[in-house]
Amino acid sequence: MNVRTELILSGVLGFIGVALGAFGAHSFKNTLLDMGTLESYKTGIEYHLIHAVVLLAIAISGRYEFGSAYLFILIGIILFSFSLYFYALFKIQFFVFITPIGGVSFLIGWALIVWEAFKLKI
Repeated sequence: MNVRTELILSGVLGFIGVALGAFGAHSFKNTLLDMGTLESYKTGIEYHLIHAVVLLAIAISGRYEFGSAYLFILIGIILFSFSLYFYALFKIQFFVFITPIGGVSFLIGWALIVWEAFKLKI
């Protein structure tokens, strides 16, 4: 991926995270979500937004060494956060089994950041 694409993806994911958070707080809260699924939804939003900022930081750095970390964190947002959104909204149990795969993807992304930082010659 190039820096332009990474920046666009980071911005789009940040926008989607804020929009879904607002919908959860104002629209879904009183209609679609019970207390248990509302907490799952909020967790998805929290991890989504935190990691969207991480993606933005990686993109702004322009360091190609962090490309794999970017990819794993991107996959983490999709698998972790979006599986929680779908579970909370549609109550389909299958999505709960995808969430941990996204969590592992986040962990790999963070580990790659550490690994690549150790290798930097600065």
